[in-house]
Amino acid sequence: MSSATALWRHPEFRRGARDMVGISLGIGAWGLVTGVAMVKSGMGIGIAVLMSLTVFAGSAQLATAPLIGAGAPIWVIWATALCVNLRFVVFSAQWRPYIAHLPRAQRAWMSYFCADLNIVLFLRRFPKPEPSPEQPAYFWGGVLVNAGSWHVMSLLGIALGHRVPEAWGLGFAGTLALLGVTYSLLADRATWLPALLAAAAAVAAYALPLKLNLLLAIAVAVAVGTVIDHLPKPARPGGSPR
Repeated sequence: MSSATALWRHPEFRRGARDMVGISLGIGAWGLVTGVAMVKSGMGIGIAVLMSLTVFAGSAQLATAPLIGAGAPIWVIWATALCVNLRFVVFSAQWRPYIAHLPRAQRAWMSYFCADLNIVLFLRRFPKPEPSPEQPAYFWGGVLVNAGSWHVMSLLGIALGHRVPEAWGLGFAGTLALLGVTYSLLADRATWLPALLAAAAAVAAYALPLKLNLLLAIAVAVAVGTVIDHLPKPARPGGSPR
């Protein structure tokens, strides 16, 4: 039996897929809206398909599509995509204890499929940060459902283009999915406070051109998080720091 066949038949593969099925409905709706948004921004179908398959980051695609359509400078487009995707640097640090032992080529292949909701479900399933034999099967079961729902619906949105009216409000489903991920990651003051201040900054600076309010919000979150991280830790009742 090949390793691929063994992976597909592993019970953890099915469990990972089942865990992702319900969430994939919101991901699919988000992919559909992103595909439509790219076409409506003025992108050609070929470029939109290429971006959907290679970038595979809905928030970055949604943030940069209007910038591309507005003819924004390339540095603004790149900076926006980079800042929106900075969270994956944090995610990579969380993945490291689980996959660092794998060959580099395999890690690179897995990194393409890693997404926000996948790591949330994975960490709930395997809270102990160490590798185990069943983890790859669970990982691939979840990410293939997630990536499949995203790519199929994103390509469908690109194909439909202007035929999907914005009044349907499908983008809200993707927003709810992302909010669910964000909420699950807010565990203490070091995460809640930067998130709240970043949201306030984004709203206050909404009038800035080229969606620069997003860059400002990210800068605020990083700055506040860095300050909190360097503050003295609260002392335990016995007097020793945490």
